[in-house]
Amino acid sequence: MARSERLLTLLQTLRRYRRPVSGAVLAEETGVSLRTLYRDIASLQSQGALIEGEAGIGYVLRPGFMLPPMMFSEDEIEALVLGSRWVARAAEPRLAAAGADAMAKIAAVLPDDMRQEVDSATLLVGPRRHGEDKADLSAIRKAIRSERILEINYSDERGAVSIRRVWPFALGYFEHVRVMVAWCELRNDFRHFRTDRIIDMAQQEVRYPRRRAVLLKEWRGLDEYTRNA
Repeated sequence: MARSERLLTLLQTLRRYRRPVSGAVLAEETGVSLRTLYRDIASLQSQGALIEGEAGIGYVLRPGFMLPPMMFSEDEIEALVLGSRWVARAAEPRLAAAGADAMAKIAAVLPDDMRQEVDSATLLVGPRRHGEDKADLSAIRKAIRSERILEINYSDERGAVSIRRVWPFALGYFEHVRVMVAWCELRNDFRHFRTDRIIDMAQQEVRYPRRRAVLLKEWRGLDEYTRNA
């Protein structure tokens, strides 16, 4: 196992424990000798990891430590690259640009060998979907973050238009369509709204009366048939 991957494994192991854990337990779980474990802890501490404790007492990782970019494994780098490429293809321009910017920031601080892994990643994303959204997806995301009611003019599959007041709490990105998940005041129930059928919309100043996390939890608790009805 490469040293960087070994250190990452140690950090991830420490994150599972809320109370001090002995060096012997950590060494067994990470598959290294106790002597190597002590050296790895010292190395992580020198890089800024908030690991407290000592031999014979145990070690604990205090909250707040962010993994250094150099600690990414090869699989994690590939996952980041694939995710960034998918967002660039599937998301609206503003979110696509944000994904590319985030990936550039990560690549800029990676060691040379890992930066080459980013540049030469062979995981590809298919062509961009057809069709354009009528709705401003960045405005929908803003409404979700601020828990604001949206009033929308919505066209169903038959072309019939209705006015809805909805509480948006999630946005789904699928291969050929994007879907806003919301509580619909007209239907008094959860509904899915295709963003290419939202003719226009206006954000209301008032916040909807329930937290989006609660709405999301209730929606996830529905069975598959009910969610798609």
